[in-house]
Amino acid sequence: MKRFFKFFFGIIVVILILFQFYPRQNNNLAPMINANDISLHHSVPAPVDEILTTSCYDCHSNNTSYPWYASIQPVSMWLSDHVKEGKSELNFSEFGSYSLRRQYRKLEEINEMVKKDEMPLPSYTFIHTDAKLNPEQKQVIAGWATALRDSFKANYPLDSLQRKK
Repeated sequence: MKRFFKFFFGIIVVILILFQFYPRQNNNLAPMINANDISLHHSVPAPVDEILTTSCYDCHSNNTSYPWYASIQPVSMWLSDHVKEGKSELNFSEFGSYSLRRQYRKLEEINEMVKKDEMPLPSYTFIHTDAKLNPEQKQVIAGWATALRDSFKANYPLDSLQRKK
């Protein structure tokens, strides 16, 4: 029986070592701003930008700051999938390319998710404790999202911002 466990453990170790050669698919490592970045299309005050950078951009932009353990498989694959999923929901680096309706809706979702403590995810803030939002930061983000949505309402016809029911 002891021999079986040694053999089984050896197989697991070999698999984990071989797994390290699996190619990694990372987001950009160096901060870049492209033409569709939210900050180039809408007013993002410095306090809001700081909060977004610290708490949101790792999963919701084309610029991710990867921790040291992101180079270890299978963690690397899990993080890559997590970032890919986050960017498919909301990508601040591509926000300007969204339709007005989608931008308007995403601002509403930002407001809701932050107020309900659904973002940032607990699995992210468990390790990245600086990303956890305090009540003042939540209020700053919610106020900014609401103000930006209000500016949309003031500048665009409502039917271009909402789906017809």
